[in-house]
Amino acid sequence: MTFNEGMQIDPDRVSSGGGPGMGGKIALGGAGGLIVLVLALVFGGDPGSLLREVTGGTTSTQSAAGAKTPAHCKTGADANKYVDCRVVLTAQSLDSVWGSKLPQQTGTKYAAPKVRLFTGAVSTGGCGRATTAVGPFYCPADHTAYFDTSFFQELVDKFGSSGGPLAQEYVVAHEVGHHIQNLLGDSGRAAKSAQGATSGSVRLELQADCYAGLWASYADKLPAPGSNQPFLKPLSNKDIQDALSAASSVGDDRIQKAATGRTNPESWTHGSSSERQKWFLTGYHNGQVKACDTFSATNLDNPPAYR
Repeated sequence: MTFNEGMQIDPDRVSSGGGPGMGGKIALGGAGGLIVLVLALVFGGDPGSLLREVTGGTTSTQSAAGAKTPAHCKTGADANKYVDCRVVLTAQSLDSVWGSKLPQQTGTKYAAPKVRLFTGAVSTGGCGRATTAVGPFYCPADHTAYFDTSFFQELVDKFGSSGGPLAQEYVVAHEVGHHIQNLLGDSGRAAKSAQGATSGSVRLELQADCYAGLWASYADKLPAPGSNQPFLKPLSNKDIQDALSAASSVGDDRIQKAATGRTNPESWTHGSSSERQKWFLTGYHNGQVKACDTFSATNLDNPPAYR
């Protein structure tokens, strides 16, 4: 079990359900957007355009509020048992770590992202309508991370990830990593270079992996608000391997090779399996935002701060 059982889950931390969206802007994927990513990697084309087609990015109705945190999610024990509760408590842990470390390391105040759980399909407040096929994603326009928890089993069944808790928590931390980029003004840095092994898109995704590792470096040490215990129990080597398994399973090279038997770095949008693992470990071992500067790295498979 990953969480300390006595941790209290905030009944207001997430919302659930769908609701019509306003549409128009692209969502940031990561571990999410996998079906779109596979289409782009195998058949070529702009993944942004494909995502807009899948999500229906031209809808124009107003967004509706969803229900709150699922009623059965009360404590850390529930987070260890139920995947939806795990998403909620992971979000709270991310709030705790980033609320402390972001202003300390960058001078930027942390504002928590919204988190929405959905099933089947959801409409956002700025990135159109999305289905489960898109996977978890972050919408910069409404500052919300979206999760259909059925994705976590697909990550195992279709992409070969391990099913450990930290593999799932890595996905949540990666999407919140995109929110950190939004707060720091970096979300738009991928726009000029959407594809390729050294593209802005790849650098953005690897940075979100690094931010996920940064969270993990403090999540089992930093006391939770109002407690003398951290949210997570001490992470074991197996826990870290679970996170690395998830990161590897969604590498561009691995997805391409499974689909076509070959790789084409010119169409990459998220980075190779090796790169995704190394940048997660860079954040984990260093615990510093500055160590996650993928945009300055000259060799993405050899992070300067990696050890």
